Amino acid sequence: MLMLGANRDSFRTMDAVPSEMVNVSEDLKRRRLAFDALAEERERWQTRNRAYYRAIEQLVGSIVPIGAEVLEIGCGTGDLLAALKPSVGVGVDFSERMIARARQRHGYEFIVDDAETLNAPGLAGRTFDYIVLSDVVGVLADVWAAIRAVRRFCHPRTRLVVTYYNFVWEPLLKLAERVGLKMALPQQNWLGMQDIEGLLTLNHFDIVRSGTAQLLPFKFPFRNAINQHLSLAPGLRHLALTQFFVCRLAGGGGPIAARDYSCSVIVPCKNERGNIDAIVDRTPNMGRSTEIIFVDGSSQDGTVQAIEAHLQKKTRAQVKLLHQGCGRGKGDAVRQGFAAATGDILFILDADLTVPPEDLPKFYFALSEGRAEFVNGSRLVYPMEGEAMRFLNSLGNKLFGLAMSATIEQRLKDTLCGTKVLFRRDYERIVSGRAFFGELDPFGDFDLLLGAAKLNLKIAELPIRYRARTYGETKISRFRDGLKLLQMTARAYRKFRAH
Repeated sequence: MLMLGANRDSFRTMDAVPSEMVNVSEDLKRRRLAFDALAEERERWQTRNRAYYRAIEQLVGSIVPIGAEVLEIGCGTGDLLAALKPSVGVGVDFSERMIARARQRHGYEFIVDDAETLNAPGLAGRTFDYIVLSDVVGVLADVWAAIRAVRRFCHPRTRLVVTYYNFVWEPLLKLAERVGLKMALPQQNWLGMQDIEGLLTLNHFDIVRSGTAQLLPFKFPFRNAINQHLSLAPGLRHLALTQFFVCRLAGGGGPIAARDYSCSVIVPCKNERGNIDAIVDRTPNMGRSTEIIFVDGSSQDGTVQAIEAHLQKKTRAQVKLLHQGCGRGKGDAVRQGFAAATGDILFILDADLTVPPEDLPKFYFALSEGRAEFVNGSRLVYPMEGEAMRFLNSLGNKLFGLAMSATIEQRLKDTLCGTKVLFRRDYERIVSGRAFFGELDPFGDFDLLLGAAKLNLKIAELPIRYRARTYGETKISRFRDGLKLLQMTARAYRKFRAH
């Protein structure tokens, strides 16, 4: 178990998820209020769309036997839990009004708590035969944390059941909301089956079974036969509305094995004075030790002075300042920082704080627990704050993700996320083979990803919440730098296919 006080305390290994690691934003608070407001209407919507809810009950009921001990996370008004007829049934939801309605309607135990932490006293020390997360991962503030949290309630034979809707249906579902055929919900997380599978794997769950259901989620002639048979047919199964997973704890559910590593967090910066204090204060200590290395690119706004003030005051141990000198661009700054680093694990943290430093321990656990050898952040899962990413940038990122996935034959959703983490020993191998791809990359993202793929490293993506910049200006030229990345993508594709 992790012992945690302030942000500076060392993150080593964990099953519980400390509240400090869950970024409870104003957006999340608004979602809670939205679900409270929907509590009174939920029964009406369930009646109106009974075919859909009945199909979910049948699907989960085919997995969970009657009389099992069941914990449902995101239980709403408790109808699914009741339909499963458990011998012991516990429902958890963050909406107080939803829980109040569940208590009125059903004779099971219902608890108000956040899915990302699950720290309610009524849950302490308990385990269950089945844990169900049905249509809930889309509204979670942190899916990684929620999956991590449910581990505490598993015994070696526990099965975790996850259902979520297929995003192919997103346009139709939004249209149904507009015309009053479906209950309106807050914006959902953009999670495909591979995203969910990756998050389960990172948190030490083995997938026992996965599939799709509900090609037709509404009344229609021969609907049951179509859903039972055609929804499993090649080509059609990817169009089904519901996706599901049945999982077990990896390794029989024993303690998570992790090694203890030292860490180096590299922060390329140029004119980011307003973010320096927050970076120093909010970057957690991880493993044996954590150093922060600022690499300044000739700032003119007092960034260097802000860093030097922390060095003089010794605000925290192991803060370093490098001057980039004649080097240019983020890629060069990262290389200089990595060359000066002493940690076993190397992190890149963008100085604009669009990625919260509090998310870094998740990357550390992925490597220290042996779930990956290279971890790439993904900004394209959770809804973004305001204008955190412009439309053309988002479109370009998705296209580059598809192109890179085809090139390296490992799936990547967001190749240009600045947060990347790898072992220093593997980075040194990437450096030795850098001439294979050349020096075209202006940011270093493709340089690292292509180098990792060439070494056949296991690459994993970890969703992060992308925040709007609060200080300074972006250094990216969409068209000039995008052209360079396009050229490097084409070069990489040719080289990978030639070998």
